[in-house]
Amino acid sequence: MVVLSLPMPQALILCSFPIYSAIPSNVSGRYGNRITGRNRLTKFSCAIGNGQREMNLRLRRKVVEHVCLLKANKDLSDDEEKDMLDYLYTSQYQMRGIVAVSLGKISGQTKEDYTHAVFMRFRSKEDLSKFYENPLYLEVLKEHLVPYCHGLMNVDYESEVEDDILPIFRKGEEFNYGVEFVLLIAFVEAAIDGPAEDALTSLQELTMECSSLIVQCTQGSNFNSSEEYTHGVVIRFRSLEAFEIFLTSSGYRDVWKSKFQPIARKTLAIHFSVDPVGTEIM
Repeated sequence: MVVLSLPMPQALILCSFPIYSAIPSNVSGRYGNRITGRNRLTKFSCAIGNGQREMNLRLRRKVVEHVCLLKANKDLSDDEEKDMLDYLYTSQYQMRGIVAVSLGKISGQTKEDYTHAVFMRFRSKEDLSKFYENPLYLEVLKEHLVPYCHGLMNVDYESEVEDDILPIFRKGEEFNYGVEFVLLIAFVEAAIDGPAEDALTSLQELTMECSSLIVQCTQGSNFNSSEEYTHGVVIRFRSLEAFEIFLTSSGYRDVWKSKFQPIARKTLAIHFSVDPVGTEIM
């Protein structure tokens, strides 16, 4: 594991519903802000996917998800931000084991003052362990991250996705755009084995019913022992509007209030926009 001389974030006591009271249309992209639509609180009903999708979901492949939240310095320039994110993104082409990457500037402000988020997918825990120790990664941290940031947090968990190339590698048109939503949860210790798993299962079932809004959802128990959050969830939404619809829906509210809120001692929810990769990062 990598040990950094960066201050770790203090605990955030937040047991209320993890949703934004006014979800902004101005969602931050990889290198800045862009207007992606207007706020809408829309009623919806999720429909169960067709038989082919249900069949595909029976075939699953284990993956390991890595979430890194950064606290960039307030005087970070646009060029410094681009340098930092470029090197983090292109690390997938220089280090084996990285299956997919998405990253961006967090939309709005978080109570723990995180400014940027990085999501990486690995084939196995072993690949993630090698990544943490890779000299190239350590160089990226030293030269292109530590000078621009004053804090970070890592969350790692194992999950499953459809056993197909596009879902595993997060490729194809569905993954070119959208909103990445990261939800970190610290369950009370007494709830870890039973109620926590039940809550996560309920959320997973809800996301599977909403394929018109959600491209993919993974979740799992955090095995990075240096952090206080016990579980992580990453949901890729098809658009900002889909993100707004889901988080303001009665279904999500009911699941959170009945399953999560009674047993969650701390939560952190962030989101960032995903732009197509092509001429932007090279």
